[in-house]
Amino acid sequence: MKLILMLQQSNHRITVDDIAERFDVSRRTVFRDFNSLSEMNVPVTWDKYHGYGIMRGYKIPPLMFTSKELATIMVGLNFVKSQVDKTLVNDAKGVELKIKEVVPEDLLEFMESLEERTVVDPYLNFGVEKMEGGDWYVISNAISENKSIEFDYRAKSDDQIGSRKIDPYLIVFYRDHWNVIGHSHKRDAVRNFVLDRMSEIQILDEEFVPHGKIDVEDLIFRSNGSNQKIVIDVSEAALKRLEANLPANIIRKNEIKPNLFRIEFMFDNIGFINEWLLQFPKDVKIVSPDILIEKRNELLKEMLKLTN
Repeated sequence: MKLILMLQQSNHRITVDDIAERFDVSRRTVFRDFNSLSEMNVPVTWDKYHGYGIMRGYKIPPLMFTSKELATIMVGLNFVKSQVDKTLVNDAKGVELKIKEVVPEDLLEFMESLEERTVVDPYLNFGVEKMEGGDWYVISNAISENKSIEFDYRAKSDDQIGSRKIDPYLIVFYRDHWNVIGHSHKRDAVRNFVLDRMSEIQILDEEFVPHGKIDVEDLIFRSNGSNQKIVIDVSEAALKRLEANLPANIIRKNEIKPNLFRIEFMFDNIGFINEWLLQFPKDVKIVSPDILIEKRNELLKEMLKLTN
């Protein structure tokens, strides 16, 4: 099935060596698989200019899954259903129902067993009220077509609503909300917008060319004038958990003592990172900047007042 899809989707010349390298098999295996396809009446074509392909118009049979592939799909769907975005949850349930309609009975029982007994992110799944997350699908369409969008945006600072126009580059889902990152026509700079603060979204009949090459990592972790370098010391016991969840790109990591690492990263919201780091009370020491240390002391004093 993967070979059929590769041949069907390719728009350039494919050789036996290309196929063998793609699937990490021998040339003999590739020829054997072509023989199998011929026995299944799959119209494989070949010529010296275009290599291998499939006759135009051929329709592949309905996709079937192995139990491992189906288990992978179920884990992914369960992860999506655990999120707080109500639209995502409903869409995942719709995909699940469609798959259940086409899989054979034995795989259906396997699928339903996994659905009941595989829990992903239980604290989000059971403990958080689902909410509308914004019209990510409309924006994703605009991104795929390189079309500008216009929308009303409710500012976080004062709840004032104003009109915005952006060239959308990237849509990002964090743990509880969608963001779109794009070039703002108003600011003439790259900006982030939270989808649940956007309304009246319209795709404009204006194609855009990105301002420079789109680098996904750079867009998410980009540095700006308000960013500050944060330096912390982290115990080895907490290092992996911190690295996996830190909402920033680590720019330097050194082992300064046995079982103790110094981490450096850039961040633009001192208040947020101060509270975020509290989940590692005994494993993280703030080294700099001074303003973050001051914020930590102030926060701890306020917390102590609440206990009295």
